[in-house]
Amino acid sequence: MSYLTSDQLLNKLRKQIKEIDVHQLARQMKDGEVTLLDIRELDEWAQGRIEGSVHIPRGFLELRVEHYVPDRNRPIAVLCAGGVRSLLGARDLEEMGYANVVSVAGGFNAWKNGGYGFSTPRMLTEDQRHRYSRHTVMPEVGEEGQLKLLDSSVLLIGAGGLGSPAAIYLAAAGVGKIGLVDFDVVDTSNLQRQIIHRLADVDRPKVESAANTIAQLNPDVKVVGYQTQLTSENALDIIGQYDLVINGSDNFPTRYLVNDACVLLGKKLVDASIFQFEGQVTVFDAANGGPCYRCLYPDPPPPGEVPSCAEGGVLGVLPGIIGSLEAVEAIKLILGQGDPLVGRLLLYDALDGEFREVKVHKNLNCPVCGEHPTVTGLIDYQEFCGIPHVTVAVGNDNDKGQPVWA
Repeated sequence: MSYLTSDQLLNKLRKQIKEIDVHQLARQMKDGEVTLLDIRELDEWAQGRIEGSVHIPRGFLELRVEHYVPDRNRPIAVLCAGGVRSLLGARDLEEMGYANVVSVAGGFNAWKNGGYGFSTPRMLTEDQRHRYSRHTVMPEVGEEGQLKLLDSSVLLIGAGGLGSPAAIYLAAAGVGKIGLVDFDVVDTSNLQRQIIHRLADVDRPKVESAANTIAQLNPDVKVVGYQTQLTSENALDIIGQYDLVINGSDNFPTRYLVNDACVLLGKKLVDASIFQFEGQVTVFDAANGGPCYRCLYPDPPPPGEVPSCAEGGVLGVLPGIIGSLEAVEAIKLILGQGDPLVGRLLLYDALDGEFREVKVHKNLNCPVCGEHPTVTGLIDYQEFCGIPHVTVAVGNDNDKGQPVWA
């Protein structure tokens, strides 16, 4: 059996694999003719990246390339630091059936020496890389997606049954700023389902209790607490500070107020509700042609027509399931991955153990998001639904990842 030295192997590959220089690469990238795969290691990537390139470390190239380049006929240029590893990578891509693969001679070093521009990417810290390693290993998230999560902001309406699991999982996922709106205090009856609170938190404001739990879970997350009832006077100001909203409120005045404010501000709204053994979740995105809450229910019901969870009860684990689904939808929206529940209402029946899906169509005659809206401002439904008005505000701001009250 004959063996090849490394030099012999490289000489053989240079005869088999087509190479282009950095000037050709620059022209092709300018015209959008090629997908550039940078297969350098993470520490090399941190020193500089070519705009528009896709980073796949050499050890993951064969495992991840299909996610980024599903079309086997798409022209691909493979780049490393000096043009050696790229030959090996290009060879393996050809063996996988990619028909138009080239290696960039001289690699990133030649690109820099040629005077072409590059940027220094923002990177996770070593602690963050370890904390979020189960995220970053997935190509749908990666380090870039994790940075998106850290840069994002989500407002949760309610720190109760639905808000508890949503807040915990958003914080664990590394959503950088989480707002919590809730004027209530923790009661022992909450502990059956509101998992963000503990017995020691009884009689404590829910936003304070929830913020302290999050602070112990992930120091990357800044929590802003609003110990107040959402009203037509403060809704636009509060909601306007966040990328998207998760609705976990348990009353109709707040549900309509949040929906209307999100439509007026062009914000995406992840909405859910629970009762006894049943729950539902959807995403309202009226700014991009999707329906809103009023497309389903144009006006609030009269007081007393629909029983509350306090009157009818709720299975303690149910909000954990539905609130976690809300967190999933929010993360998908932040990452721009998957198919969010826009125009789809996902129904869950815990007793039967079944999920069902119902299509939700945009109502062109919707009073708030239709072609001729009649609701052009925010409405307080307290008197209509018989709910008292409460407003409390406490605290001050800081930038150290600690709870903030507003």
